[in-house]
Parts: sequence; C-alpha cells; structure tokens
Amino acid sequence: MAEAHSAVAFSFSVTHEGWDVNFDREVLRLVIASGLRSWKKRFLRFQNNLRNGIYPASPQSMWAVVLAISVIQFSGFTLPLYQFILSLMPGNSIFWQFASCFLLGIIAWLIVIYTIRYLLKLLLMYKGWMFEQKTANGKISLTTRLWAIGVKVLSGTNKPLLYSYQGSLPRLPLPNVHDTMQRYLRSVRPLLDDERYEKMKLMASEFETGIAVKLQRYLILKSWFATNYVSDWWEEYVYLRGRSPLIVNSNFYAIDAISLKTTHIQAARAAAVIHIALRYRRLIERQELEPIMLQGLVPLCSWQYDRMYNTTRVPGIESDKIVHYHDSNHIAVFHRGRYYKVIIYHRNRLLTPCEIELQMQMILDDTSSPAKGEEKLAALTAGNRTEWAETRQTYFFKGTNRISLDAIEKAAFVVALDDVPYEYSESDPNKLDQYGRILLHGNGYNRWFDKSFTLCVGSNGRIGLNAEHSWADAAVISHLWEYVILEEGPPNKADAPVAGHMWEYIIGIEIEKGYDAEGHTKGVPEFKPPKPIRLQWDFPDPAVEAIEKSYKVAFDILNDLDLRILAHRAFGKGFVKTCRVGPDAFIQMALQLAYYRDAGKFSLTYEASMTRLYKEGRTETVRSCTVESAAWVKTMEDPNCSIEDKVKSLQKACSVHQRACQDAMIGKGIDRHLFCLYVVSKYLEVDSPFLKAVLSEPWRLSTSQTPHGQTSRFNAKENPDCISAGGGFGPVADDGYGVSYIIAGEDLIFFHVSSKISSPVTNSSRFASNIEKALDDMRKLFLSWKELQKSSK
Repeated sequence: MAEAHSAVAFSFSVTHEGWDVNFDREVLRLVIASGLRSWKKRFLRFQNNLRNGIYPASPQSMWAVVLAISVIQFSGFTLPLYQFILSLMPGNSIFWQFASCFLLGIIAWLIVIYTIRYLLKLLLMYKGWMFEQKTANGKISLTTRLWAIGVKVLSGTNKPLLYSYQGSLPRLPLPNVHDTMQRYLRSVRPLLDDERYEKMKLMASEFETGIAVKLQRYLILKSWFATNYVSDWWEEYVYLRGRSPLIVNSNFYAIDAISLKTTHIQAARAAAVIHIALRYRRLIERQELEPIMLQGLVPLCSWQYDRMYNTTRVPGIESDKIVHYHDSNHIAVFHRGRYYKVIIYHRNRLLTPCEIELQMQMILDDTSSPAKGEEKLAALTAGNRTEWAETRQTYFFKGTNRISLDAIEKAAFVVALDDVPYEYSESDPNKLDQYGRILLHGNGYNRWFDKSFTLCVGSNGRIGLNAEHSWADAAVISHLWEYVILEEGPPNKADAPVAGHMWEYIIGIEIEKGYDAEGHTKGVPEFKPPKPIRLQWDFPDPAVEAIEKSYKVAFDILNDLDLRILAHRAFGKGFVKTCRVGPDAFIQMALQLAYYRDAGKFSLTYEASMTRLYKEGRTETVRSCTVESAAWVKTMEDPNCSIEDKVKSLQKACSVHQRACQDAMIGKGIDRHLFCLYVVSKYLEVDSPFLKAVLSEPWRLSTSQTPHGQTSRFNAKENPDCISAGGGFGPVADDGYGVSYIIAGEDLIFFHVSSKISSPVTNSSRFASNIEKALDDMRKLFLSWKELQKSSK
C-alpha cells in the first residue's frame, strides 16, 4: 500500500499539537497545470462552438454589417426597426444612436446567417447528384450544376472546422412503410421458394395494413423531435444492451501498413505512434481536423469523432453505458500482466516522441511481477457483461482498485506492449492470419476491450489496433488509422519540414519525424519525462475467481475463431475500373459467387453502409444478395451460358447493387426502419409475427469494406506503402462468415475472413480460396469479353 499512498498529493491529520498538513509540491503543480489546460480547452471549445454556430460566416463579418448599417443610417436613410430600437434606449444621444445601429446590425447579421444556413440545409437534402449518370461528354445535368454552385456559394470561403457543418446537416428521412415492404420482399425473393415467398408476402401485407400504421405514427413523431430517429436506439439496443462478450463478437481490429518500413524497436515505434495519435486527438479537440467532404462538396457528419478518446464502455447489469471524459493527461499501458499510468504532458506541453520512448523503455525494462489477479484482469472486459458489472460493483467500487480502474478508464486510450512479434510474410500466409488473431482477441486478457481503442505494439515494432464498436463505426477509426500511418510514413512534399503543427512552432519546440539509423525516435529529450506509475490492485480470492471465470469464457471464444487473411495480388482497383462496374459491387458479386460455391445456396447478406450524409447518422444495411446477383451466379455456373450474357448479367447485378448502396446512404434502406418499428412495437407491447420473422433472420454472410483515402493529404500513387492491410471482425452467425475487405491498391485487395471452428459447415480457408477463385473467374470473363469485342470490330 506504500505505493498507493505515495500517489496522494495532499493529506492532513489532527494531533494534540494542531493541524499536520503534508503535500507533494510536484504533484500539486501537475494538478494545477492540468486544471489550466482544461480551462484552456473549455475556452477553445467555446470559441469553436461560436464559430460553428455562425458558419459559413466569420465573426469579422458582423463588424462589416454593423459598419454598413451605421453608415447607411447616418447618411440620412431611416432603416426599418431603427426607430423602434432607439425608442427602447435610455436616451437619444449620439452614443445611443450608435448603440441602436449596433443592435440593428447584429439582428440583420443573424438573420442573414441563419437564412444562409437554412438554405444550405435545404440544398443538402437534394441527393439527385448521387444517382446521376454522366453523359458521354462528361457533363452533368443543369439541375445538379445549379445545385453544386448553390452549395459552393452558401458554404462560403472560410475553412470549415470539424463540426462546422453539423448545424446545416439535414435529419435522416423516415421512409414510408409501403416502400420498405416492397424493398424487403424483393430482397428475400432469391432466398425463398415460391410457397415460403407467398407466405412472407401475406405476412408483409397484413403488417403493412395493420399494426404498421400505428407504429409508423410513433416513428414519425420521433423523427420530428429526435436529431436522428435511428441512432440512439441502435446504440442502445444493438450494442449497449447486448450481454454477450465483446471479444470477437463485437470488437474489431486494424492492421499495420505491412509494406511500410519503420523500426524494429518496440519502444520507439510505440512512442512515435502514441505521439501521432495524441496529435490527432488535439486536432479533434481544436476542431482543426478537416471534415470529410464527398465530391469535395457534400459534408459527412462528424459527430462520432467526439468520443474517440477518453472514452470507455462501462458495464451494467441490464445495459452498459458509454462514458466520455472531456480531458485526460495520461494513457494506460499494459505489459506482461502489469498496468501503468503514463503522464503524457509536462509543463503544459505534449511530450515528444523521444521522451515518450524513454517512458516505454522504462516499462519494458521493469522486471517486477504482476500482483495477484492483475495479469488476467482485462479478461473481465472480455467476458459476460452482467458478470463484469457485478464484479465491478463488488470489488472496484472504492479503494485501491477504484483508483487504478479509474486510471485505465479515464486514459486517453490504452497501449498494449505485447511480448510476441507481429509477423508478415508473402511466402507464409499463416503469419498474417496469426497477426490478425493477436489483434482481434490477443490471449484473452491483454486487450482492454471496454476502451474506445487499444493500440497494440508487437515486440518487433509492428502495430495494430483493437476497437470497441458501440461508440462509433469502423470508418471513424479507419480515419485515425490512416492518419497515423500517413504521418509516420514517407514525408509528403507539401508537408512542413517537421511533423509538428503550428503550436509547436509558436512555442519553439521542433518535433522531428521518423527514426534514426539505429531505429530510435529522432530528437533529444529536453528533460527526464514523468516516470510511469505502476497501478496497484488488491483482489480477494472471490475477485480472482471472477477474473478466471471470465478468462475461461474468453478462452473458449478465441479458440473457436477461424481467421484467414487473404492478400489477393492478381489484380485490384485498376483492373476493376476497366470493367465498367463499381469496385465495391464487383467484390460483392465475387462474394455471392464464392458463398454459393461454398454452401450450395444463397444467403441473406449484410454489407455495412453509412448514413453520415445526415446528422448523427451511423450505418445502414445493404442486402447484397439480390434477384439480379442470384441470376448472375447461376449464369456463371451454367456452362451453356454465353460470355456476353454472363457479362450483361453481372453488369446488371452490379448496377442494382450500386443503387441499393445509394438508397441506403440517403435513408431508403430496409433494416433500420424495420428495426425501429420493432422497438416501437416492444414499447407498446404489441406482438408482430412479421417483425419477429424479419429480425430473427441470421446474417450468414456479413461483409464490410474498409475505406481509405479519407484525408485530403493521402495519395495512393505517391505513397503506395502507406495503405493499411485493413482489418476484420468475427462472424455474426454461428454458421456464417464475417468478411472485411480493403482495396489496398491498383493490384492488391485484402480479405479478412472469419468463422467458427465449431461450425461443421464453415471453413475460413476454404471460403477464402473460393473468393480467390471467384475473382479469377471474373477476371477471365471480362478478359474474354474484351477479346470478343475487339474481334467483332
């Protein structure tokens, strides 16, 4: 307990001689510095909120309007409202005349600003640009051109902050029940025989004309008052109320850019990436991170970025909750069963990479043993949620355990310094599979699965990431990951000579980028950085038993995972472009063909899409198995079908899929609407056989594309090695596959295929082989088709 007492900055006691006060000046100085930093952040947040509230105008424009109003009024013209405002003033002197002009100017300025913001919101409701096909000469319609000009003019010339467009984003529209029913029935047609399909049509019709009318009224009411009629229920019922373990079932992972050459020194790589991740946090806090703009014109919602750091998922008996802290001056580090609190600020500045490297090396050199129960502590976050909540209430409510748990949960993020290497070899694909498994689940207790993300660093300097899913979608984490890899990668010609931001220049600190010849971070420490604080724990035997019980659950889950990572090098985005189909649609059709060959039938297929064109939008489902995709798969398996018919069928299937993706993005999806209708039915205690049947359908093929190129600085041609190998997740169904993919270049696609070993009908290696064969057959099909076209000419 001596170590715990040494962390106390202030204490006092009463003796017969009076008050006895003891305090640690250094710790108190750190507390004061932390308070000052927090107040600075509050002021900056207030300043940014003010700028966002008047965007696209600037505060300076207010003075221009006030000056114009004053000049007009004192030139002899009487402006509307001026006399009324002047009559409310205490006097009629020149001072009060100027004051009246000032108030009138502010009123006029606000009216203009909010008129512009409302007009911009109206323009952003228009989604015709997504569906418009360019003409042969590359021109777009007059309507879309006028719309684009309007958006450009109303967006102004000021550089937007991260949240500048939040007030101008429209709300997610609520589709009508009839349209959703029609889309749903079409989506299940290839999965049902005639008899079952007719029964489903009857159920859908009875639902649409019956209870759906009442349920839809409540949803309409919610859509009027809620910022987003889906997102809060989706977060609550799909994520936070789930009682199953997070490991494999919910959390996902991201892999390093495997072609990027950095350093083999673990402490150096960890320090460099930690520093970049913390700079990214500062960009979010200051809102200097540029919002993502589709076509360089249409903004995406940035709401999810706010909870990327200083965030944890706290377990509850019936429902978890997401807790976000506005500030954190430390990270938590795990190494060989021990936890450390690492202070990342000194004298109100962020530590440099070379200073953080010293801290990481101190942890790696520590030879102390874990405390009783400490080594497998994180298994609690991997086990059953209710049991973790009960254990937390019993053994982490107060005392030493509470202090140490707070240090982890209030950290900016968690870093895991693993004592195994993360390996990759083109000649041995099993190494990449193991790489993915290490990141997704580790050994069951070396990832803090509740934390927004855990940065993982292998003993050979390779990195990865494990992320909790409830606080945000994978695209948000992939933005961070892309930034980390790009900042660490080869310098861009447009970059500043150092990797710091303007603040470093102002205070005279030069942040050197990269590593020296020996592999250590560049730079010289200005002082000895704060020593990592070893966290202390005091677990009774029942607590250790609870930890072991959770570890057993996690151990069984991770040992049932079958993961295969396929690096497809025959072709990539470059070839797909020549086939006149979208790359995502092309790959989705390959997955349909691969699954049909693997299972001998079609399956309900989930592809994640986003609705971030709307305020607080998250995801929507694209049902990739369609009537058209099933028809194309059957042509591929028919030896009597001509090449032209196969290509036409594929192009039609890809076109339908692309339209489905666009519909999902603009709020015309199927599953989120049905999900919300189901939630309303539960609130009203109304039974719906149709909704029960829909929501009980298993997603045996769950897919997702990992986006890249989300930062404007990214250039795949200049820095092809700076593309991550993507990431993956576990299977959604016990007898299904989870497939994540990233189009990593003109000639490279990574597939992450997961399934359960216990399932007798799935095998990840077999399915990965089927994917590769499907892609190869599609390549041959298009090459043969192109040869036919040449010969016909």
